[in-house]
Amino acid sequence: MQTSPRRKPRTLALALVDSLGERIRSGHLQTGDKLPTEAAIMGEFEVSRTVVREAISKLQASGLVETRHGIGTFVLGLGDTPGFKIAPEQFNTLRDVIAVLELRIGLETEAAGLAAQRRTDTNLQAMRQALDEVTAAVNAGRDAVAADFQFHLEIARATQNSHFSDLMATLGSMIIPRARLELPDDISEERRNYLRRVNGEHESIYDAIVNQDPDAARAAMRAHLANSRERRRRAQQEAS
Repeated sequence: MQTSPRRKPRTLALALVDSLGERIRSGHLQTGDKLPTEAAIMGEFEVSRTVVREAISKLQASGLVETRHGIGTFVLGLGDTPGFKIAPEQFNTLRDVIAVLELRIGLETEAAGLAAQRRTDTNLQAMRQALDEVTAAVNAGRDAVAADFQFHLEIARATQNSHFSDLMATLGSMIIPRARLELPDDISEERRNYLRRVNGEHESIYDAIVNQDPDAARAAMRAHLANSRERRRRAQQEAS
């Protein structure tokens, strides 16, 4: 697949989803098969790691694959689509985005508390890597939706309760509100500062989980998601 320097990461991710999805639908990749490594996919399709992770997140949300931490990503098959999902068209309005944030507050606040109690060193390393990728993307003038979602997914995995991580994977990266925006190739300095503030909130969550403080972790996660919800509510009021 040829890539163009003008194509946006989100466009590349959707193209990669189509290519990998077609391999699953055609039987080239069958139920139980392990997907190639990130590095192999990056090399074959000439895309970045961020694009690969965004595509895998979308395939997870579609129920086509599942990622087993520390092992790899495996094909679930066409008949194993989860019963619960939030379709892309359910993110079309600010009201829709706020509704999903309300769901996330309930789900991820408790996940953060459990993660603080149960996290392993491996979990912390995965969270740290995701946060470092967010920072690198923002400093480079790019958005960081895939890495942002990965951080939240790693918290769900750190609960050691697969229901949390399975539900997060089913929801997919579209739950990150700005994933619905068509972002410019180079983000503005104002937006870069906004993303730095968001990542500062992530760091507070991470610190509480590192310190094994479940109350602080819940409070930090609730504050992070509530801040996002309030930003959308203000935008909704300004638009009305």
